[in-house]
Amino acid sequence: MGLSLSCSGQGGQYSRLPAKSKERRAAAKAFFRKAFRTQGRAPIRITLDGNAASHRAVREMPSENEVWKHTKLRSSKYLNNLVEQDHRGIKSRTGPMLGFKRFDYTAITIAGVELLRRIHKGQFALGPLRLKDQAAPAIWNAVLSA
Repeated sequence: MGLSLSCSGQGGQYSRLPAKSKERRAAAKAFFRKAFRTQGRAPIRITLDGNAASHRAVREMPSENEVWKHTKLRSSKYLNNLVEQDHRGIKSRTGPMLGFKRFDYTAITIAGVELLRRIHKGQFALGPLRLKDQAAPAIWNAVLSA
């Protein structure tokens, strides 16, 4: 089995990536199977970048399980740019912190920053909390206590 090595920018850690298209397709199928087991249902839509192996894996999934038949496949040439742009706020908040001492603290901090971004972007339903026309600290306290 041929593997290619990719080096991450921080710490020089290497990860093994499948080198052949068949192996990449098998890895993509394994990922989608695990996602299905975790979520208990097939996704409604999947948006992928230009990787041909991932597209082929999604097209082959209905032959394995009928629940994948209604999943729509979309392609986005600039998907990575959208993801990086969405995480820019997290990077700007965590960058000056000079690292975290423990993983638990990292997870809590990033979850809080992501929650704040969701509230700011209007992606968090505040209706059930009855917080219309409230200041930001009141909203934040109500969300954290919910």
